[in-house]
Amino acid sequence: MLIGVISDTHIPDRASKIPEMVLKTFEGVEIILHAGDLISLAVRDELEELAPITCVMGNMDRYQGLKLPKRKILDVDGIKIGLNHGEVYPRGDTQQLHYIGLEMGVEFLITGHTHWSFIQELEDMVLLNPGSPTVPRLSDPTVMLLKLEDSNLDVNIIKIGDSSCKSLNFGKNIKEKKDK
Repeated sequence: MLIGVISDTHIPDRASKIPEMVLKTFEGVEIILHAGDLISLAVRDELEELAPITCVMGNMDRYQGLKLPKRKILDVDGIKIGLNHGEVYPRGDTQQLHYIGLEMGVEFLITGHTHWSFIQELEDMVLLNPGSPTVPRLSDPTVMLLKLEDSNLDVNIIKIGDSSCKSLNFGKNIKEKKDK
């Protein structure tokens, strides 16, 4: 089973649309998980054209009045996956995220909120964050693909474009200087 994971799209307040590369990356996925901050249900509707989608509420969705669950637990072929926006401070604090995962009783916890992607293996759980494909924070725009096969979950962070922060495009900056 192939699962597309996305978070923090912030459409239309910070970005105008889902990047085309996300739609291409998610071609053929069986389900899509969105870890919050959609801002508009049009994001859910567009992604649902590719595959069934499960979304949870992010902090900005709350301000928009979207009626989404705060958390979801999915049993995917015997693996318990939790979906939660991960609104903790400081952002991405693995200890607090670990407690959320323990409360949910999951093996994998997918969160967003940081706008940067990470995979953090803990003793009893794996924390996953797909980052943001539209408004990354000091990182590249990303999504995730999860491949479940024979009770094993393989996780890949997929870069879907260049960073909006020009100083992070190291290779591109060096090539441009050489070409001058």
